[in-house]
Amino acid sequence: MIKIDNLIKVYDTGSIQVEALKKINLDIDKGEFVAIMGPSGSGKSTFMNILGCLDRPSGGKYRLDGEKIEELNDVQLAAIRNKKIGFVFQSFNLLPRMSALKNVELPMMYAGISPKIRAERAIAALERVGLGDRMHHKSNELSGGQRQRVAIARSLVNDPAIILADEPTGNLDTKSGNEIMGIFQELNEEGSTVILVTHEADIAAYGKRIVSFRDGEIVEDRLVEQRTIISLNTRV
Repeated sequence: MIKIDNLIKVYDTGSIQVEALKKINLDIDKGEFVAIMGPSGSGKSTFMNILGCLDRPSGGKYRLDGEKIEELNDVQLAAIRNKKIGFVFQSFNLLPRMSALKNVELPMMYAGISPKIRAERAIAALERVGLGDRMHHKSNELSGGQRQRVAIARSLVNDPAIILADEPTGNLDTKSGNEIMGIFQELNEEGSTVILVTHEADIAAYGKRIVSFRDGEIVEDRLVEQRTIISLNTRV
């Protein structure tokens, strides 16, 4: 699914060059649940931005589902983001005056999908994350945990190759955070490839594999021996 070879990212500030990523090599297979960990400044967020085609590497190779990402132009990268990647952010990134249903439909509008199919897919995605009874509520009428469920539903509607989650529990209380991680686990068990960025070891423990960054390098890549498993009352 993902193949990274000698990936480099250098930021040129004018007076100095900062090497944010130093010859990263990493493979992620279809159906994995990988947590990317590391302290602030370790390179994990830079790596996530490149994985999500939001930034370009300075060198090396990145293959996503067979595509040579480093060779694509901005229009092609935008198409990859819309079709192959589902994003879930810490800050939800929902439009507050728009209903949950309309927020979930947005990626499909950019993809040129008809209104009827958009509505059908959005309803199915909201039901999948347990929000079938809240689809007509505006996002500012929902709790933090419910808004993150809407964001997850939005990430699913174009059937992406991978789901990228950047600190998805950072703005949530413990109970809501556990519920969100349970949703990611169930999506993964159903076949979704999930890549999660976090600085919290207890959140990383929900995954099946932990890749740790420090000073722009991978310092550890290990399977999780004792996973935290959440059983939800409602099947996603």
